[in-house]
Amino acid sequence: MKNGIKDKVVAITGASSGIGKATAEILAAQGAKVILGARRTDQLKTIVQTIEQNGGEAAFLEVDVSRREDVAKLTSLALERFGRLDVMINNAGISQLYKMEELDVESWEQMIDVNLKGTLYGIAAALPIFKGQGSGHIVNVISTAGISIVPTMGVYAGTKNAVRTISQALRQESQGRWRVTGISPGYVATEFASNIKNEEVRNTIQQNADQMAVPAEAIAGAIAYAIEQPDNVDVGDIVIRPTVQG
Repeated sequence: MKNGIKDKVVAITGASSGIGKATAEILAAQGAKVILGARRTDQLKTIVQTIEQNGGEAAFLEVDVSRREDVAKLTSLALERFGRLDVMINNAGISQLYKMEELDVESWEQMIDVNLKGTLYGIAAALPIFKGQGSGHIVNVISTAGISIVPTMGVYAGTKNAVRTISQALRQESQGRWRVTGISPGYVATEFASNIKNEEVRNTIQQNADQMAVPAEAIAGAIAYAIEQPDNVDVGDIVIRPTVQG
């Protein structure tokens, strides 16, 4: 079977750890040229060095996805280094979980800035390139949190469901010019829980993750599967979670 990943140029946000890091490594191992963006440049540098030592091609840039200009620079780097952009993976995300009545408005705004606006900025940076090339692929990392709504996750799930809706519209508007894939992970063994400020919720999420989380490589494999399909095959949505997750 033809390798549908080899030589594709792929930009990834939130690439310094977890799903983003695993995706970069898996795609690079299959011959993709990866452009990595995140705020933690020390980790990005190490990932790129490892990929290059293994014979792959990669570059990195410090990116805060809540800043539109940062995301635009990431896709510009893809063009500068490799002459094109085939896939934009909007992976960066953050979760702050509180009951709505606690009015953690600052966290609401942070999730909107990163999860929603950050994804929109990725789309805005990639689409002009895709239109010019006549092809491209948007991959949005969403969450099972938007599929099953539970207390404390209202705003987080809201941002993820907004991305789900945007992905559906973007796919329909494409009319074959680009592909759109939504990836909805459940519990994954990443640093996700460590960034949650609410100690009680953080401990609960971490305990659940410790008991059932799948490795980040499982999600990366699903992303690779969507990318490697023939150009006329659009994998719309993949929900991937532990078998024991409700």
